[in-house]
Amino acid sequence: MLKVGLTGSIAVGKSFVLGVLRELGARTIDADQIARECVEPGTPGLTAVKEFGETVLNADGSLDRAKLGAVVFADKVKRDKLNSILHPFILARQDEVIQQWANEAPNAVGVIDAALMIESGGYKRFDKLIVVHCQPEIQIHRLMKRNSLSREEAELRIKSQMPQEDKMKHANYLIDTSGEFADTRRQVETLWETLQPLAAHRTNHGQD
Repeated sequence: MLKVGLTGSIAVGKSFVLGVLRELGARTIDADQIARECVEPGTPGLTAVKEFGETVLNADGSLDRAKLGAVVFADKVKRDKLNSILHPFILARQDEVIQQWANEAPNAVGVIDAALMIESGGYKRFDKLIVVHCQPEIQIHRLMKRNSLSREEAELRIKSQMPQEDKMKHANYLIDTSGEFADTRRQVETLWETLQPLAAHRTNHGQD
Protein backbone atom coordinates (compact mmCIF):
# COMPACT_ATOMS: atom_id res chain seq x y z
CA MET A 1 0.00 0.00 0.00
CA LEU A 2 1.14 3.53 -0.74
CA LYS A 3 0.99 5.80 2.31
CA VAL A 4 0.52 9.44 1.32
CA GLY A 5 0.55 12.51 3.54
CA LEU A 6 -1.57 15.51 2.59
CA THR A 7 -0.89 18.88 4.16
CA GLY A 8 -0.93 22.61 3.63
CA SER A 9 -1.60 25.80 5.53
CA ILE A 10 -4.97 26.94 6.85
CA ALA A 11 -7.73 27.69 4.31
CA VAL A 12 -5.83 26.55 1.21
CA GLY A 13 -8.31 23.86 0.14
CA LYS A 14 -6.97 20.64 1.66
CA SER A 15 -10.46 19.30 2.34
CA PHE A 16 -11.48 19.71 -1.29
CA VAL A 17 -8.35 17.91 -2.50
CA LEU A 18 -8.93 15.11 0.01
CA GLY A 19 -12.52 14.80 -1.16
CA VAL A 20 -11.49 14.43 -4.80
CA LEU A 21 -8.92 11.78 -3.89
CA ARG A 22 -11.65 9.93 -1.98
CA GLU A 23 -13.96 10.10 -5.01
CA LEU A 24 -11.20 8.70 -7.21
CA GLY A 25 -10.71 5.69 -4.94
CA ALA A 26 -8.16 6.62 -2.28
CA ARG A 27 -8.61 5.49 1.31
CA THR A 28 -8.70 8.78 3.21
CA ILE A 29 -8.88 10.11 6.72
CA ASP A 30 -8.90 13.66 8.03
CA ALA A 31 -6.55 14.27 10.97
CA ASP A 32 -9.16 16.54 12.56
CA GLN A 33 -11.49 13.55 12.63
CA ILE A 34 -8.84 11.46 14.34
CA ALA A 35 -8.09 14.29 16.78
CA ARG A 36 -11.78 14.41 17.73
CA GLU A 37 -11.83 10.65 18.27
CA CYS A 38 -8.81 10.94 20.55
CA VAL A 39 -10.58 13.35 22.93
CA GLU A 40 -13.99 11.69 23.12
CA PRO A 41 -15.40 11.14 26.63
CA GLY A 42 -13.63 8.33 28.42
CA THR A 43 -10.45 8.48 26.33
CA PRO A 44 -6.94 8.97 27.75
CA GLY A 45 -6.64 11.95 25.41
CA LEU A 46 -9.50 13.82 27.05
CA THR A 47 -8.11 13.03 30.49
CA ALA A 48 -4.76 14.50 29.44
CA VAL A 49 -6.36 17.65 28.01
CA LYS A 50 -8.03 18.37 31.37
CA GLU A 51 -4.72 19.83 32.45
CA PHE A 52 -5.85 23.02 30.68
CA GLY A 53 -8.66 23.33 33.22
CA GLU A 54 -12.23 22.20 33.69
CA THR A 55 -13.41 25.28 31.78
CA VAL A 56 -12.52 23.57 28.48
CA LEU A 57 -15.20 20.93 29.16
CA ASN A 58 -18.90 21.06 28.47
CA ALA A 59 -21.41 20.33 31.23
CA ASP A 60 -21.67 16.71 30.05
CA GLY A 61 -17.91 16.23 30.35
CA SER A 62 -17.18 16.37 26.62
CA LEU A 63 -14.53 18.69 25.21
CA ASP A 64 -15.55 22.22 24.27
CA ARG A 65 -13.24 22.62 21.29
CA ALA A 66 -14.01 26.33 20.92
CA LYS A 67 -13.00 27.09 24.51
CA LEU A 68 -9.86 24.98 24.24
CA GLY A 69 -9.00 26.76 21.01
CA ALA A 70 -9.40 30.14 22.67
CA VAL A 71 -7.05 29.06 25.46
CA VAL A 72 -4.25 27.78 23.23
CA PHE A 73 -4.49 29.98 20.13
CA ALA A 74 -3.14 33.13 21.74
CA ASP A 75 -0.42 31.31 23.69
CA LYS A 76 2.27 29.47 21.70
CA VAL A 77 3.57 27.65 24.78
CA LYS A 78 0.11 26.25 25.55
CA ARG A 79 -0.48 25.45 21.88
CA ASP A 80 2.77 23.51 21.68
CA LYS A 81 1.89 21.76 24.94
CA LEU A 82 -1.49 20.68 23.58
CA ASN A 83 0.11 19.35 20.40
CA SER A 84 2.67 17.38 22.42
CA ILE A 85 -0.13 15.86 24.53
CA LEU A 86 -2.38 14.82 21.64
CA HIS A 87 0.25 13.91 19.04
CA PRO A 88 1.07 10.40 20.39
CA PHE A 89 -2.64 9.50 20.57
CA ILE A 90 -3.23 10.79 17.04
CA LEU A 91 -0.25 8.93 15.59
CA ALA A 92 -1.29 5.69 17.28
CA ARG A 93 -4.81 5.98 15.86
CA GLN A 94 -3.43 6.80 12.40
CA ASP A 95 -1.25 3.70 12.53
CA GLU A 96 -4.28 1.56 13.41
CA VAL A 97 -6.24 2.90 10.43
CA ILE A 98 -3.31 2.54 8.02
CA GLN A 99 -2.72 -1.07 9.11
CA GLN A 100 -6.39 -1.84 8.63
CA TRP A 101 -6.27 -0.38 5.11
CA ALA A 102 -3.15 -2.40 4.27
CA ASN A 103 -4.83 -5.61 5.42
CA GLU A 104 -8.04 -4.92 3.51
CA ALA A 105 -6.58 -3.55 0.27
CA PRO A 106 -2.83 -4.02 -0.27
CA ASN A 107 -2.95 -2.09 -3.57
CA ALA A 108 -4.68 0.92 -2.02
CA VAL A 109 -3.51 4.50 -1.91
CA GLY A 110 -4.01 5.66 1.67
CA VAL A 111 -4.11 9.43 2.27
CA ILE A 112 -3.86 11.07 5.69
CA ASP A 113 -4.66 14.79 5.89
CA ALA A 114 -2.98 16.75 8.70
CA ALA A 115 -2.25 20.45 8.96
CA LEU A 116 0.87 20.13 11.15
CA MET A 117 2.38 17.09 9.48
CA ILE A 118 5.61 18.87 8.53
CA GLU A 119 5.99 20.82 11.76
CA SER A 120 5.66 17.64 13.82
CA GLY A 121 7.93 15.59 11.56
CA GLY A 122 5.05 13.17 10.99
CA TYR A 123 5.37 13.49 7.21
CA LYS A 124 8.49 11.31 7.34
CA ARG A 125 6.26 8.31 8.09
CA PHE A 126 4.72 8.48 4.61
CA ASP A 127 5.94 7.31 1.22
CA LYS A 128 4.90 10.52 -0.53
CA LEU A 129 3.84 14.00 0.54
CA ILE A 130 1.30 16.24 -1.18
CA VAL A 131 1.34 19.93 -0.25
CA VAL A 132 -1.71 22.00 -1.12
CA HIS A 133 -1.13 25.73 -1.57
CA CYS A 134 -2.65 28.87 -3.04
CA GLN A 135 -1.86 32.53 -3.55
CA PRO A 136 -1.55 34.37 -0.19
CA GLU A 137 -4.28 36.91 -0.93
CA ILE A 138 -6.70 34.12 -1.84
CA GLN A 139 -5.83 32.30 1.37
CA ILE A 140 -6.59 35.41 3.44
CA HIS A 141 -9.97 35.97 1.81
CA ARG A 142 -10.94 32.30 2.12
CA LEU A 143 -10.12 32.30 5.83
CA MET A 144 -11.98 35.58 6.42
CA LYS A 145 -15.08 34.18 4.72
CA ARG A 146 -14.92 30.70 6.23
CA ASN A 147 -14.36 31.76 9.84
CA SER A 148 -16.03 35.21 9.75
CA LEU A 149 -12.75 36.91 10.66
CA SER A 150 -11.42 40.38 10.07
CA ARG A 151 -8.42 40.67 7.78
CA GLU A 152 -6.19 41.32 10.80
CA GLU A 153 -7.47 38.21 12.58
CA ALA A 154 -7.00 36.08 9.46
CA GLU A 155 -3.45 37.33 8.92
CA LEU A 156 -2.62 36.61 12.56
CA ARG A 157 -3.76 33.00 12.24
CA ILE A 158 -1.83 32.52 9.02
CA LYS A 159 1.34 34.01 10.53
CA SER A 160 1.09 31.60 13.47
CA GLN A 161 1.78 28.74 11.05
CA MET A 162 4.76 27.68 8.99
CA PRO A 163 4.89 29.74 5.75
CA GLN A 164 3.45 28.04 2.68
CA GLU A 165 6.77 28.37 0.87
CA ASP A 166 8.54 26.37 3.58
CA LYS A 167 5.95 23.59 3.44
CA MET A 168 6.21 23.40 -0.33
CA LYS A 169 9.91 22.61 -0.09
CA HIS A 170 9.08 19.24 1.48
CA ALA A 171 6.56 18.18 -1.15
CA ASN A 172 6.79 15.32 -3.62
CA TYR A 173 3.70 16.75 -5.30
CA LEU A 174 2.13 20.22 -5.27
CA ILE A 175 -1.52 21.11 -5.82
CA ASP A 176 -2.28 24.79 -6.49
CA THR A 177 -5.86 25.66 -5.54
CA SER A 178 -5.69 29.32 -6.56
CA GLY A 179 -7.94 28.73 -9.58
CA GLU A 180 -11.44 27.34 -10.03
CA PHE A 181 -12.57 24.04 -8.50
CA ALA A 182 -12.41 22.42 -11.95
CA ASP A 183 -8.74 23.34 -12.32
CA THR A 184 -7.88 21.90 -8.91
CA ARG A 185 -9.81 18.74 -9.71
CA ARG A 186 -7.82 18.28 -12.95
CA GLN A 187 -4.57 18.55 -11.01
CA VAL A 188 -5.74 15.95 -8.51
CA GLU A 189 -6.92 13.59 -11.26
CA THR A 190 -3.52 13.85 -12.95
CA LEU A 191 -1.79 13.13 -9.63
CA TRP A 192 -4.05 10.13 -9.05
CA GLU A 193 -2.85 8.63 -12.31
CA THR A 194 0.68 8.82 -10.87
CA LEU A 195 -0.14 7.46 -7.43
CA GLN A 196 -2.06 4.35 -8.49
CA PRO A 197 0.86 2.67 -10.31
CA LEU A 198 3.16 3.49 -7.38
CA ALA A 199 0.82 1.67 -5.00
CA ALA A 200 0.70 -1.37 -7.26
CA HIS A 201 4.48 -1.35 -7.64
CA ARG A 202 5.01 -1.33 -3.87
CA THR A 203 2.66 -4.28 -3.47
CA ASN A 204 4.27 -6.31 -6.27
CA HIS A 205 7.87 -5.51 -5.37
CA GLY A 206 7.72 -5.17 -1.61
CA GLN A 207 8.10 -1.98 0.42
CA ASP A 208 11.07 -0.64 -1.54
